[in-house]
Amino acid sequence: MLNRRLFIASAAATGLAAPAIVRAQGILRDYPFQLGVASGDPASDGFVIWTRLAPEPMARHGGMPPANVAVEWEVASDGGFRDVVAKGTALARPELSHSVHVEVAGLKPDRPYYYRFTAAGERSLRGRARTLPAPGARVDAVKFGVCGCHHFESGYFGAFRHLAREDLAFVYHYGDFIYEYQQDYLFDGGLPTKPVRRHAHRALNDIDDFRRAYAQQLGDVDLQAARSAQVFLSSFDDHEVVNDWVSDVANWKLGLDGNDPDAAPSDVFLMKKAAAMQAWYEHMPVRRALLPRGGMVALNREFRVGDLLAMQLLDTRQYRDDQPCGDGFKTPCPEVFAKEAQVLGKAQEEWLVRNLNRGGATWNTLAQQVTMMSLDRRRRPDEPEKIVNLDSWAGYEAPRERMLSRMAGLENVVVLTGDEHQNFCGDLVHKDKVVGAEFVATSMSSGGDGSDQRAGTDQFLARNPEVKFANDQRGYLVCEVNREAWQTHYMVVDKVTTPVNNLSRRATGVVARGEKAIRMA
Repeated sequence: MLNRRLFIASAAATGLAAPAIVRAQGILRDYPFQLGVASGDPASDGFVIWTRLAPEPMARHGGMPPANVAVEWEVASDGGFRDVVAKGTALARPELSHSVHVEVAGLKPDRPYYYRFTAAGERSLRGRARTLPAPGARVDAVKFGVCGCHHFESGYFGAFRHLAREDLAFVYHYGDFIYEYQQDYLFDGGLPTKPVRRHAHRALNDIDDFRRAYAQQLGDVDLQAARSAQVFLSSFDDHEVVNDWVSDVANWKLGLDGNDPDAAPSDVFLMKKAAAMQAWYEHMPVRRALLPRGGMVALNREFRVGDLLAMQLLDTRQYRDDQPCGDGFKTPCPEVFAKEAQVLGKAQEEWLVRNLNRGGATWNTLAQQVTMMSLDRRRRPDEPEKIVNLDSWAGYEAPRERMLSRMAGLENVVVLTGDEHQNFCGDLVHKDKVVGAEFVATSMSSGGDGSDQRAGTDQFLARNPEVKFANDQRGYLVCEVNREAWQTHYMVVDKVTTPVNNLSRRATGVVARGEKAIRMA
């Protein structure tokens, strides 16, 4: 890696001096685009294109010198770049780990484009993106994906290669892009096995740790394939920071300091969260509006696909109250029913209500992170009392009831969820009436190979008649939406413990326009 003294000497020899803009070919030791390219946050006239310069991805600063680096970018209407429709130069800044977020505008609606970057005499992979239809335009059909939860040690990312091959308008990534911990063992049928590969980190504490975690994850070529081939709507859940965090509450152990009442662990956690949010921004294809400010990211945003679909991308972490009853999977305590409890926070909930009241779309979609159905998690006949996941909406009955009551006044509401590391779909029920449908996407690798159904699934389904389907394999969702029906295909792979796997369609859930309830096709 170029150290500071060598860089300054080299810069002086070429007429540059830190913090000048580095343009010289050969100033970097290796290929700078080793983390690939990505696109995201599409609009009708453009999208974001992303890359990060990292010739030595696992080294401090990615092996980059402490200076701004000029990165040229091009967008073309064809894959051969004979018709370049937009181009320019962006600065990769060391303060943002030499990441680049270009907000491309002035393009035509509802069509594919191709993009690439050039820096220090090297050229990136070619990426493909797509604009959304014009606002309010008649759209008869759209097809998109849903994915998330890919622990590096739990399995290979072959499912991402399958996702890359799908013909999709966009992919909603619900979060858990990285995981903050190392696993000593995985378990298959209750027996210990070794992880298929190892994290470079034992835990994540500061900005350098988080950057290396993303660098290791993005070094996977199957993940790079999907990010170069699809345009992503990026979100985050808990593991981008620490398991089950909400608001300014860590829900984790700080070791000796964590037991010290004078250690102010919430302050320590806020520093860690700020580092995690910066690293997330540095590695996601998102707009500058999502640049963290005070450790907070303005994550919630709306995407409209003409007059067919309005998608509200929600944030269920940053503004949520602490989990009741000590978190976990437990019988609900009185805290679950606290009327003042918040999941979205007041401002975001008001924003959501305004957007839903606008109308103008056949389908109303909430893209979020944790399950909205209040499911009884018991899987054995000898468990006497209902058990719920307190890190889901089931731990917050008052805001859940508010959400369902608003759905009751709307047509064609579909909720898209992740987090569970298994596939579900079921009806959202309010006062004994179905008000919407929820499709829960499994993980891409987290949880290992899995099986068709977890032990006790028969008990689980019997206790939750609103659930129409349950499955424990890895994979993603493909949603095909037209003016008359919503279809969600559960695409699963046979294994993730080998680099190459086989994809199949396990099930399809259908919601007919105006009917609200799910039926399995």
